[in-house]
Amino acid sequence: MKNIIERLSELLQERRNADPSSSYVASLYSKGNGKIIEKISEETEELIAEINDSIERKKVIHEAADLWFHVMVLLTNNGIDPSEILKELEHREGLSGIEEKKERKE
Repeated sequence: MKNIIERLSELLQERRNADPSSSYVASLYSKGNGKIIEKISEETEELIAEINDSIERKKVIHEAADLWFHVMVLLTNNGIDPSEILKELEHREGLSGIEEKKERKE
């Protein structure tokens, strides 16, 4: 059984060929990276506001999901399968942040 990241990745890929007037994701793709980045910025601000204002768990989760979704849209728009991010996180698992940063500089 596929996880939600895999299922969403497939859906986002399919929407690359959809009519922008019939699909929110296709409409974002048609507007390009600038618009998608604008949405990511907006969703980031909304998540931060929820954390700073109320820390209402349900609202924070909702805003975090919106942010993750729009990052996935950006990745897909640029030919990157979001599941590749999971592979990168798996690669980093158990590696200290200090060591990971050192590894990137080498």
